[in-house]
Amino acid sequence: MSVQTVLVGQNVLVTGGCSGLGLAMALTFQRAGARVAVFDRTIPTGFDKAHPDLVLIAGDVSDPVSVKEGFGAAQSILGRLDAVIANAGISQNKPTLDLDFAEWRRVMSINLDGAFLTCYEAGRLMSASGGGSIILTASMYGVVAAPERLGYCVSKSGTVMMTKALAIEWAQLGIRVNAIAPGYVRTPFVEELVALGRLDLEKLEQRTPMGRLITPEEVADAACFLISDAARAITGQIIGIDGGWTAYGYL
Repeated sequence: MSVQTVLVGQNVLVTGGCSGLGLAMALTFQRAGARVAVFDRTIPTGFDKAHPDLVLIAGDVSDPVSVKEGFGAAQSILGRLDAVIANAGISQNKPTLDLDFAEWRRVMSINLDGAFLTCYEAGRLMSASGGGSIILTASMYGVVAAPERLGYCVSKSGTVMMTKALAIEWAQLGIRVNAIAPGYVRTPFVEELVALGRLDLEKLEQRTPMGRLITPEEVADAACFLISDAARAITGQIIGIDGGWTAYGYL
């Protein structure tokens, strides 16, 4: 089966799907034959014209009512949801002693509470329709630690354990749950940090065994595989897409 048809007949929902990794995944799934809805807090001006075949749903993953209504809208438009990507999230890079509680709670509410609420609604619908596939966007910093990223590391490590716990609990319902754990990806956000001097691109590339950052399309291809029938026996796994970063312990 060609990559252009591996998701034919599937309906997919992607949270945080209007930019970065979420948009790359949404477009990859669409090219693979799926009907795709994106759920995002802000739908950019002109996004509907640029992507007329995507179903657009505005909502906040940290709000239980918003998430439930968003899933209801997606189901009413698409019908059965075969796959859901709990991708919405934010980064946080700040010395811990400068981190106030409101900032801590914000990263937890979006990255961890948002993942739970997304998985809960996906599980509720999929358990009633015979199963499906869920992917959580974790991070290599949910697997290994880094300084000045406490909230981010803790929230992403939480999504890693959420993935494993749900996978073993929901396997009997026909629901597969996996996570992708990207490393540094060349998104517009990362490019902006490089331009501002907050990230040293050369050092990041030197630290990565493959010698380069990962592209959004490479992350999207991995996610496409995980929700396809080719991955039907895979659940409870954390798939690192980091160019070998977490495997390299020398420097």
